[in-house]
Amino acid sequence: MKERLIFGYDPFVLPFLIGMIFIIAYLLVGTVRIILSLNNNEKKQLFRIFIPVNAYKIVKDIILDCLLHVKIFKRNLLLGYMHSSIAFGWFMLIVLGHIEVMLFTPQRNGIFYYPIFFRYFVMETEETLQGAFFFFVMDFFLLIILSGIALAIYKRFRSHRLGMKQTTKLRLGDNIALYSLWLIFPLRLLAESFTADISGGSFITKGINDLFHSFVSNPANTLPVWWAYSCALGLFFFTLPFSRYMHIPTEILLIVLRHVGINATSLRDGYSEAEIYSCSRCGICIDACPMSFEKKDVKFTSVYFIRLLRRREIAEQPADLCLMCNKCVEVCPVGIDSTKLKLICREINNGAISFDYTPVKYNSPLKREKLLYYGGCMTNLTPSISTAISKILDKAEISYVHLDKDQTICCGRPLLLSGNLKGARELINKNREAIISSGCTTLLLSCPICYKMFKEEYDLKGIEVVHHSVYINNLVKSKRIVLKKTTDTCVYHDPCELGRGSGIYEQPRELLSSMMLLKDSPLQNNESICCGGSLGSISMPFAKRKIITGGSLDNLLTNDPDLLVTSCPLCLKTFTPLNSKRTADIAQVVSEQMIN
Repeated sequence: MKERLIFGYDPFVLPFLIGMIFIIAYLLVGTVRIILSLNNNEKKQLFRIFIPVNAYKIVKDIILDCLLHVKIFKRNLLLGYMHSSIAFGWFMLIVLGHIEVMLFTPQRNGIFYYPIFFRYFVMETEETLQGAFFFFVMDFFLLIILSGIALAIYKRFRSHRLGMKQTTKLRLGDNIALYSLWLIFPLRLLAESFTADISGGSFITKGINDLFHSFVSNPANTLPVWWAYSCALGLFFFTLPFSRYMHIPTEILLIVLRHVGINATSLRDGYSEAEIYSCSRCGICIDACPMSFEKKDVKFTSVYFIRLLRRREIAEQPADLCLMCNKCVEVCPVGIDSTKLKLICREINNGAISFDYTPVKYNSPLKREKLLYYGGCMTNLTPSISTAISKILDKAEISYVHLDKDQTICCGRPLLLSGNLKGARELINKNREAIISSGCTTLLLSCPICYKMFKEEYDLKGIEVVHHSVYINNLVKSKRIVLKKTTDTCVYHDPCELGRGSGIYEQPRELLSSMMLLKDSPLQNNESICCGGSLGSISMPFAKRKIITGGSLDNLLTNDPDLLVTSCPLCLKTFTPLNSKRTADIAQVVSEQMIN
């Protein structure tokens, strides 16, 4: 045994060594495969990684997202600590292990496994190394990791106590990797405690050694524990590619691809592959999804959709059923754009869906005005909104043209969400031609769905695209209209496309606060729940939509407001039949509160 220690080798390192070689080879092959799947332009974009600004952002995001899990911390303190304690703690043990080898046994530099089993092999000195600081820090980070493992075990059986109503169901590979991960660090603690009186230890390892000295001082007991530690490591590495924990290395690649400007264009291109394998199946998106109101629909949430993609199984049903509200993307700690993956899936399966809007033509040549108002399909179905906007603009003495007052062409969003890009492009071109020919400088929208489309898909250079909640708020701030204050209370519902889709949260609330007392709801702003009427779902039946609407209303009416206000004609139409209180669009409320 003495000869093995002097040489720095023992057979127990083999499970770790073989597992590590396997996972490194697997990751190299996978990375090369993903890079080769990129087109020529995307391959050139990879060189942007060497730009100092990009390199800084990449390293920063890897530290914040992969090691410290800041995004989870912001949502849930305990979950954030659980993830970061294991990830960052393990990273620090590896770094400190290499530093110890460089400082105390430089002759062992380059031996692949040596820093991992440092405490065992430095027994060759037959005396405690002069590294009390490192002993303390190593024990400290080991304690941090063990506390995170304890939380992870508790979460597995009592997830609701950590703020998660539901978690993902694990498969065989997940379970093997999970249990081996749980074993790695207790076994490391025990193994290092066996050698703490020879190779050095600190407050934990030395304390265990002193407490169970008669047991741990027996050389016959030492080697089996180090074997167990090595086997746990090797097993984890072997099961890593077939488990949820593949996200640990893949997320780093995803961050690189994201920062150099590469995006998903198909379900199996390099970027989408990186996204699919970066999903940790943490389950945070399950509670966020409106469909999780019914437990039987959890299987249609994004985490299970991505799992189907990873296993190359048919994912058409969850893709078509999704409301495309984007809440899963908002809460995802990895930043996976599962909505876009579903849209790509729809393009493959539903590209032939057609809506015969294009033959419709706008009426006579438009009068040229700086302000052009486009109501869209849903506003035309809820004319009280366009009536209120007309009243507001007249009061502010603003001349405008109502582009689709008598008949309209859809903005193209439903076609886009169905996967029919060609049909959507035809509508976009027809609308764009009418808008540009009007000579307007401002395009006013009362529908968030239309707003997002015109803002992102129409390329209306030189034309300001503005939603009516923002436009009216500016009229109030500039005193073009004056509002009276009422004693009524209200709650504001953030439409998906206006809030999460376009980042407009404060202006509607500022406008409402100038008229009445604005109450909060438990889930609002980027956490707002979809109304259930979203055009995003291709196949969701009315009964399921009604359940989602009811759940959204329960959240909004928690603090018993007098009035529910939204800024979307679709949300207005969806909430009104089921709301026991009055539901109104923000333009309606303003038109009623204007001082004559």
